[in-house]
Amino acid sequence: MASGAEQAGGGFPVDPLHQFIVHPIIPIHIGGIDASFTNSSLWMVVTAVAVFAFSFFAVRSRAMVPGRMQSAVEMVYQFIADMVRDSAGHDAQRFFPFIFSLFMFILFANLIGLFPYAFTVTSHIIVTFALAATVFLGVTIIGFVLHGPKFLGLFVPSGVPMLLLPLVVMIEVISYVSRPISHSVRLFANMLAGHITLKVFAGFVISIGAMGGIGIAGAVLPLAMIVGLTALELLVAALQAYVFAILTCMYLHDALHPSH
Repeated sequence: MASGAEQAGGGFPVDPLHQFIVHPIIPIHIGGIDASFTNSSLWMVVTAVAVFAFSFFAVRSRAMVPGRMQSAVEMVYQFIADMVRDSAGHDAQRFFPFIFSLFMFILFANLIGLFPYAFTVTSHIIVTFALAATVFLGVTIIGFVLHGPKFLGLFVPSGVPMLLLPLVVMIEVISYVSRPISHSVRLFANMLAGHITLKVFAGFVISIGAMGGIGIAGAVLPLAMIVGLTALELLVAALQAYVFAILTCMYLHDALHPSH
């Protein structure tokens, strides 16, 4: 008789999608709305605590000659500060705390999700879309607060013939409104695909290894692939956090300088 995992995975020893299931830990229902504290909520709390612990305790000593942890925090701090200044301008430095927090949260969420039995919150579109929607609404509000109706000039590129202007404006508006979709799907899709691939190759190792002596020797290749994919996932985890943060800087630049 097939095991529960094999039945769940359709005969495959590892179910690649089981890792993405959200289930309640503390059921909470308010007025017909399910506001339960879930495993996804738990790992978001773990991620936030990990970011705080890394950022606070590493620099608590304020040593003149920093140790490894303090040096790591200072390097990340300087990296994000340079990115904000170069991508959004010097006047965007006041938004540095938000972008730094955003980058660190996504980075830690991606990395924590690589640990066995952990949950990758950024592999869910609702989480990444909430982050992207926050950025979208924030930069839009900033644009109107700072520039008023002049912010709409962002949708009217200079030098466009009057005959083509309505079409160009429509394209610009659609492109602007679709930002939270592309912003969120990029992160979600990369984390989802990477974790599914790791699980699939893990299933290959188990399946081939169960064949006996020859199978164990044959399982070396998918095992080596898992090691290589894990290294790639570490790179992707950092890269996706960087991409999300730098796109936020670019959107912020548009809000601060809509005429550029």
